[in-house]
Amino acid sequence: MVGQIVLLCVIGLLVVLFFVFVPVGLWISAVAANVKVGVFDLVGMRLRRVAPGKIIFPLIKATKAGLTVKVNQLEAHYLAGGNVDRVVNALIAAQRAGMDLSFEKASAIDLAGRDVFEAVKMSVTPKVVETPLISAVAKDGIELLVKARVTVRTNIERLIGGAGEATVLARIGEGIVTTVGSSQTHDEVLENPDEISKLILEKGLDSGTAYEIISIDIADIDIGRNVGANLQSLQAEADNKIAQARAEERRAMAVALEQEMRAAVVQAEAEIPKAMAQALREGHIGVVDYYKLQNVLADTDMKKSIGTGADAYAESKKI
Repeated sequence: MVGQIVLLCVIGLLVVLFFVFVPVGLWISAVAANVKVGVFDLVGMRLRRVAPGKIIFPLIKATKAGLTVKVNQLEAHYLAGGNVDRVVNALIAAQRAGMDLSFEKASAIDLAGRDVFEAVKMSVTPKVVETPLISAVAKDGIELLVKARVTVRTNIERLIGGAGEATVLARIGEGIVTTVGSSQTHDEVLENPDEISKLILEKGLDSGTAYEIISIDIADIDIGRNVGANLQSLQAEADNKIAQARAEERRAMAVALEQEMRAAVVQAEAEIPKAMAQALREGHIGVVDYYKLQNVLADTDMKKSIGTGADAYAESKKI
């Protein structure tokens, strides 16, 4: 009697462990969906530390959508760290849209870190991206602030290794600056803003990116600063400072030359007494003549002092 009870307990324990370890519910769901997967396949997933639900439910979804996907493919993608459900959703969306997208390419895009499902949706429904205000200056010096709306869609073939959205916006900004900068006047740009879109599209700015530019529409153009006038004003100010510096240099040179000339005069005046003494010694001038010269100099100094005093007195009267 005791042996039968122990046997029943062991059998019950084995049944419980079987249902815990073997996902019978998933197997029944797979069979009901006409998905060919064995119980031992599910046990193998457990042993390989693969969540069976992450494989079976996407497999059921793919089978119902008419896709031919194998369990080993989904399991390998799961073990590589990919998102199986997202890849299957992308394959279904691509099939419904008539796109040629294989499981290998979809799994490679997913493993590369791209959202393959969003890429497929964006390829079917293009996305509109708005650029920030881009400052560009025409040849007449007037700044224009341009904002553009860019319609892009995903290029599945270039999604792996292709540049992202930021690169597309940067290239469009560069194209706007180049196009506006080549215009003679800002009026030309304001009159024909569609010319900007045409010239940018002709340059093939989407080359090497994961996107294809469908259209570029100029949303807004505002007039900014008169950059040319500001530059001319700064240039004139700089030229003025240069002219002032050169004038100051010439004035300093003139002052230095004047001081040199005064020094030469003082030096020459210092030689006069020596020359007078030499003339007196050699008899070229007499003592009487020397005193007459001194009287003339004294008379001249007196007249200068009288004249200076009269001028000062006249100035004081004016005041």
